[in-house]
Amino acid sequence: MLFSCSPFKPAVMPDAAGEIPDAYALFGGDGDLTSPWWEFVDSPELSRLIDTALSDSFTLKEAWSRLQQARSLAVQAGAARYPDLSATGSVETTRRRSETLSEGSGGDQNYTLGLISSYELDLWGRIRSQTEAALLTVDATEADLQTASITVAAEVAERWVGIISQRLQQQLLEKQLANNLTFLDLIELRFRKAMVSALDVYQQKQVVESVRARIPLVEAETQLLMHELAVLLGRPPRADLRLTQTDMPVVGQLPSLGLPADLLANRPDVRAAGMRLKASEWQLAAARANRLPALRFTAGGQYGRSDLDLLFDTWLLSLAANLTAPIFDGRRRAAEVDGARAQVDERLWFYRQAVLTGVKEVEDALESETRQREHIRGLESVMTAARKGLEEAIQRYRRGLSDYLPVLTQLIAVQDLERDLIQQQETLVRYRIGLHRALGGGWIGNTVSPKASMENGQRG
Repeated sequence: MLFSCSPFKPAVMPDAAGEIPDAYALFGGDGDLTSPWWEFVDSPELSRLIDTALSDSFTLKEAWSRLQQARSLAVQAGAARYPDLSATGSVETTRRRSETLSEGSGGDQNYTLGLISSYELDLWGRIRSQTEAALLTVDATEADLQTASITVAAEVAERWVGIISQRLQQQLLEKQLANNLTFLDLIELRFRKAMVSALDVYQQKQVVESVRARIPLVEAETQLLMHELAVLLGRPPRADLRLTQTDMPVVGQLPSLGLPADLLANRPDVRAAGMRLKASEWQLAAARANRLPALRFTAGGQYGRSDLDLLFDTWLLSLAANLTAPIFDGRRRAAEVDGARAQVDERLWFYRQAVLTGVKEVEDALESETRQREHIRGLESVMTAARKGLEEAIQRYRRGLSDYLPVLTQLIAVQDLERDLIQQQETLVRYRIGLHRALGGGWIGNTVSPKASMENGQRG
């Protein structure tokens, strides 16, 4: 019977990923997937910030700690594959009291030393299944670390772009404020010459104060983004991050996209879901093996105080083997199998959902960036027309052919478009960051830095 038994193994699931599209709706350009994706920005400042985050981020240090925990659990699970050896020792003191006080009392002491070893023969693969599940959990946890690294890098880039956008907004508002004050001076001059009414003056003052009121909000948003970026880098909120770039990054052509099936290997969150699916299959095999008999060998040797002078001659040795088989356990083991099988189904659907979500995120990023480019081109055309309209309205106003309302309308429209254009350019860069984030990438080697930083911090 022992020679004919075969260990339990997970069933092969060739279509675990489900249906995957053959290609994306749009084709990507050329690109090196092994290099950091943020190189498309060509900004040493952004590279410095992301490198700092990958080494000092508290989020990544937490992920490293979880990885160390998973590795420790895997070591514990694999320890059952080897015999264990334990040392035993005992001291026993016996005292006896005589019937007469004159005889006093006496006693004996007995010392016992020994070694005990036990080993379970893995007939059905239960121990191996538990070990394989633990090792796959380690791999999944490491993929979680890589996912956290991608997330942190993307969030750093988004905060950095947001700070640049807010600074550009502030510069634009200050420029608009200066222009509006110039218009106000001209209108007040015409008012003093009785060429315009007081209404024109008040309307222009309203525009001036409206622009002035926006500046504190932009300054506050800039500072909030600075605080968020500092925390992402593992720094205090008011830390000096030495941010000097003032130009919005230029988004070039699309990166190399590959095929949707490449996401199974490129995206660490999809890999983590797949490895947890495999781990659950091994856990199911372990639960099935746990319902069958288990064979364990036990060996031991000991000697006592009276044997110290015959240490190598009078060992007491024992060797035993016991076979235990469950007969009735209230369906506890059967329920464990049912629960493990349900967990396999749960993780199978989660894995398929992760695959489709990854493809969807890439498609969403491609569609959003494409339409955003069209929207920006449209805004630029509207801006050109609005500026020409403002020039014409000013000329007509100066010649007395119209009142100030057309000038005011065009002025507000132009200034709103200028601010909106900066926001839309920021959104375009965010879409490109989201595309790289959705694609995963081949820069995973950068995730080794937080571990070294954590160990240095512990030594310090």
